[in-house]
Amino acid sequence: MNGSIVLITVAGVEAVVPRVYAMSPVPLRVRTGGRAIAFLTAALCATFFMLAAVAKPSETGVGTHQALGLNRCQFLQMTGLPCPSCGMTTSFAWFVRGNLVASFYVQPMGCMIAILAAMTFWAALYVGFTGKPAYLLLNFVPRRYTLLPLLLFGTAAWGWKIFIHLHGIDGWRR
Repeated sequence: MNGSIVLITVAGVEAVVPRVYAMSPVPLRVRTGGRAIAFLTAALCATFFMLAAVAKPSETGVGTHQALGLNRCQFLQMTGLPCPSCGMTTSFAWFVRGNLVASFYVQPMGCMIAILAAMTFWAALYVGFTGKPAYLLLNFVPRRYTLLPLLLFGTAAWGWKIFIHLHGIDGWRR
């Protein structure tokens, strides 16, 4: 007997039938602590978006984070090449202003993270208010379609950032 079939005996007759998966008749609920974590997650995502809204996107494609009181990118300063996270704050700043093209152009991975953060914000609010677990939705997406593609996309986005920086076409003019 393997995991996908079941051997049953009815009235002395053995039969092999496929295992049937059904939802539990008892609805799953997230406990109070889990709902509090969901609200904190939503608040954290909202905080990132508010910070991005306060910061004016840099026309050079990097350095927007300096408006938030952070230091310049040491990797960029020492090597002349943008680090993997260069342009993320600028990308978020364009994203919250609704300019998805600029957000994607300046740093494609920043745009992707902003989209994922927006989805996380709404999912966390859903869990917090309804108490229904949102992780069940993730079961519909096979694992092979999550981590490796994101890593490959992040690597390609860094390559894009280096390319536009070296060719002097980094940034977005209004």
